[in-house]
Amino acid sequence: MTSSEPEPNPSDRLKALAMQALPTRLLSQLTNRIARIKTPWIKNTLNRFFVCLYRIDLEQAVRHDPRDYESFNDLFTRALRPQARPLSTIPNSVVSPCDGTISAIGQLSGDQLIQAKGVTYPIAELMADLYNPELANGMFVTIYLPPSDYHRIHAPLRCSLEGCQHIPGRLLTVAASAVRAIPKLYVRNERLVTTWQTPVGPMALIPIGALNVGSIETAWDHQSSPDLAQGDEVGRFNLGSTVIMILPQGTVDWNQALRATSRVLMGQSLGTINDNR
Repeated sequence: MTSSEPEPNPSDRLKALAMQALPTRLLSQLTNRIARIKTPWIKNTLNRFFVCLYRIDLEQAVRHDPRDYESFNDLFTRALRPQARPLSTIPNSVVSPCDGTISAIGQLSGDQLIQAKGVTYPIAELMADLYNPELANGMFVTIYLPPSDYHRIHAPLRCSLEGCQHIPGRLLTVAASAVRAIPKLYVRNERLVTTWQTPVGPMALIPIGALNVGSIETAWDHQSSPDLAQGDEVGRFNLGSTVIMILPQGTVDWNQALRATSRVLMGQSLGTINDNR
């Protein structure tokens, strides 16, 4: 099974050409500065506008009032109440590491990940120095986080950090039209490759940078190698993007109801560990 975005249309291609011509890093740096303004009337105006525009439910957050956040970025990376994202109780679940919309889910073809219908890219280029051949033909899911979503990333199952590499690149949008129309979009973009050891073998968890994403922060000190329980925080986006998760071949039976455009919440079961592998 593989579900992915449909083929690009002429409008997608036109948007892609325009996006690639923009000074995306300069625009992202400007957005990054604005998002960190702490002047009360400016940040409060931004925060109220954002909550209204995207109908953010702050009742799920630890802080309910937009004025209680010291900046727009503080609101964007808000913590939720523990009960807002319960972990799946389905036995042996691999849970979603984040809120978002599935762009693609299924199994790699050799070392090729599916970006959209008819568009693939090599896992070795995506992971650079941390590429692990054990992930060839592996099980993968790509989840896009729109601006309205909760933007922290969590462990999809129990895991121990093995490697972490920041890879510089472009900051192109990862909206659906760009995913369909820009070849090797995730390989072109800045990203943080993290590799982990899990009960089912190696795992890659890769947050992808994008337009207006100022940075990707980890939840651990880079001098340490954390052991995480399922649901523990891995990191967060300072403005949103995409997360790619890859596990070895045959280790997960994906939920057959999930496909491109399916909405998921952090902690929701994406599938179950295959004990017969």
